[in-house]
Amino acid sequence: MTIDIPSPIDLRLMSDARPWAETALARRPVRPEFFDAFAREIGRDGARVLELGSGPGFLAEHLLGAWPGLDYTALDFSPAMHQLAAERLGARAARVRFVERSFREPAWVDGLGPFDAVVTHQAVHELRHKDHATALHAQVRPLLAAGGRYLVCDHYVGGDGLSNDQLYMTAGQQREALLRARFADVEAVLVKGGLALHRAC
Repeated sequence: MTIDIPSPIDLRLMSDARPWAETALARRPVRPEFFDAFAREIGRDGARVLELGSGPGFLAEHLLGAWPGLDYTALDFSPAMHQLAAERLGARAARVRFVERSFREPAWVDGLGPFDAVVTHQAVHELRHKDHATALHAQVRPLLAAGGRYLVCDHYVGGDGLSNDQLYMTAGQQREALLRARFADVEAVLVKGGLALHRAC
């Protein structure tokens, strides 16, 4: 039986969301390298992109800076995070469709797609147990347009990674979860500093 790990904070509340956002980049100094890798993998302007667990807009800011013409959808369960993202993006927020849904709910996919890329950065563990990851990945696959790619980055267990093996997987287990979701081609793009980014097609 899978027992979910409760979160110590409630990111739906601005009192928790803003302090988290203010310290997040400092806690993971390798993030800019991963943001660059996401941008390279998207590879073109005008692509239709869905970000899962978009948070305070760190990745959206970077990707819209690299590719200003992206058709961008930001999905997050937290209205506070959407507010922080809109503040961060400024005028670019007008180019973003903000969707307030939890990807822990089965119907989060309703009315979405198709996308050239679905991206997620440090959010899969918010399923609150690693055993839920394959089901999430399987929901993403039908949202992808022909030739689309799923770019998944999260913390890993072991080495220079984290220690909670209920929330987090090894980089190898992350790849296996994507393969179990019937993605045919899964490759590690960047593994560094406690984070692993995989491309799945």
